Amino acid sequence: MLLASMPEGALSPEDRRLVYELTLGVLRRQSTLDYFIARYSKRPVDKIDLPVLIALRLGVYQLRFLSRIPPSAAVNESVSLVKQSRTRSAAGLVNAVLRKASTNIDEEPGASVSDPTDRLSIECSHPRWMIERWIAQFGVKEAEELARANISAAPLAFRVNVLRGGEASIVKAIDDLPGISRSSIAAGAYLLDGSVPEILTRPAEEGLIYFQDEASQLVSLVLDPQPGESILDLCASPGSKTSHIAALSNDRSTIVACDVHRHRVATLASTCRRLGVRSVLALACDATLALPFSEETVFDRALVDAPCSGTGTLRQNPEIKWRLQPEDIQRLAGTQSLLLEQAARVLRRGGTLVYSTCSIEAEEDESVVADFLNRHGEFESVSPDVPSSLLTPEGFVRTLPHRHGCDGFFVAVMRKC
Repeated sequence: MLLASMPEGALSPEDRRLVYELTLGVLRRQSTLDYFIARYSKRPVDKIDLPVLIALRLGVYQLRFLSRIPPSAAVNESVSLVKQSRTRSAAGLVNAVLRKASTNIDEEPGASVSDPTDRLSIECSHPRWMIERWIAQFGVKEAEELARANISAAPLAFRVNVLRGGEASIVKAIDDLPGISRSSIAAGAYLLDGSVPEILTRPAEEGLIYFQDEASQLVSLVLDPQPGESILDLCASPGSKTSHIAALSNDRSTIVACDVHRHRVATLASTCRRLGVRSVLALACDATLALPFSEETVFDRALVDAPCSGTGTLRQNPEIKWRLQPEDIQRLAGTQSLLLEQAARVLRRGGTLVYSTCSIEAEEDESVVADFLNRHGEFESVSPDVPSSLLTPEGFVRTLPHRHGCDGFFVAVMRKC
C-alpha cells in the first residue's frame, strides 16, 4: 500500500495519522460520500473528472466525519487541491458542492432512496452486490451489522515474540500499560483500545512484538505446531503466520514456507530475520502445481492460508470492496481447491491439514472444504479446540467483525487417516 511506503520523515506523526485517516476513511465511506456529491452537484459521479471527485470526497468526508477540522478549512483545502490539478476550472463546482454539504450536515445518507438494499448500500458504503450476497448468507439484520462494522476502524492487535528473549519482562510491562487487554479469541494476543502507544514503537521495530490481527493469530494456534515436526506453509508471505508457527514450536520445527512470487518470498525471509526465526526455509514455487519435493518428502502438518477475496478484512483494507467483482470469488475458489490438492499429496498419514482464508464468502470457505472432503475419503474433518462461539454447526472456525471484533476468518482442520 502507498501509505506504508511513505518515507518515515516525510510527514510529522500528526500529519501521517491524518493522511491515514483521510485515505482509509474515504475508502470506507465512498458510497456515502458519492451519494452526497451526486445529490449536491446534480450529476452522476462517473461524469465528474477523477481529480475533482477525489477532492470532493476528501472534502465531504472531513465535513461529515472529522469534527476537529473546521468546515472552512475542509472546503478551502479541497478547492486548493483542484486548483493545483489540471481541472482548475472545477474549483467553483467544488466550492458550491462543499458549501451545500456543510449546510446539510444532518441529512441522512440514502434518505432519498426508496429501495432498502440500495439505501443500505449507501448508508454502509458497500457495493450492492456484496450486500445482496450477505443478506442471502446471513439475513438482513446481520448483513447490516456486518456492513456497519466494516466502516469502522479495526482495533490493533499484537503478540509478544517469544523468540527474541525477555518474554516475561515484556509481558509484565505490557500488562501494566493502560488501554491494553488480552484477547479472548487467541491465546497470547493483545488488543489496543486506541492508537499505538509510543512505548511500543521501539519493541515493534526490534521484533520484540509483532502486530497481527487476533483472528490471524488464531490460525497458527489451530494448526498447533510441535517441536520436531516438519510443517508446510503455502502462500506464506509476508510471514505473519509463518513466524507465529515458528514461535509456537519454539523455533524447533522445520518449516517450509512457500510463495509464488520471489519478491514476496524475500519479504517473508525478511520478516523471519527481524523476528529471529531460524527454522524457516523460504521457497518460491507455484503451489497450484506439483510441489518441488521428492516422493519421500512428507509433512506432519500443512497450512493452506489461501489467497482469497479478503472480504473479512474490509476494515483494514477497504479498497478491496471497490475493486472486487462477483466473478472473482468463483475464480479464487478454483485456485484454493488446487492448493488443497497439492498440500494433501505431501501430508503424512495421521497428519493435520489446516485450510484458512480471510474471506467470509461460503464459496471460498465451506464449499471448498466440502468439495475437497467429498473427493478425498482419506481425510476427515476435525473440530478444533477453540471457544464454542467461534465454531460453525459443521465444526469449522468462523470469526466475523460484528460478532467478535476481529477480522473475518474461516479455518477448517482436517486429518489424513
